[in-house]
Amino acid sequence: MVTATLARKPKKPDLDIDELLQNARTASEFLKALSHEARLVILCLLTEGEKSVTEIEQLLKLRQPAVSQQLARLRADDLVETRRDGKNIYYSLARPEVKQVIQALHAAFCAPAVR
Repeated sequence: MVTATLARKPKKPDLDIDELLQNARTASEFLKALSHEARLVILCLLTEGEKSVTEIEQLLKLRQPAVSQQLARLRADDLVETRRDGKNIYYSLARPEVKQVIQALHAAFCAPAVR
């Protein structure tokens, strides 16, 4: 008995590969910004609402230059935005997807284990 094999045409991908590559690049840059403990904790704090530099310093028990350096990186990566009120600068999350990712990380790594 002879079995005929049918030549299959390659299925055209549903996704535009150029768009997929660009999205992967964007996600990679986003994840690089999260790859520092202090930046990650700052973003966790900001999921609760905006905070001043002084509040962040006190909560993290870090000196102002260290906090400012990490906040500058988060601003450069467009993950946080600022609001000035007199001499105080308040930071908040810049985009909803930042909060979504931080909440997912919190649920995966910080939430108490269910037994």
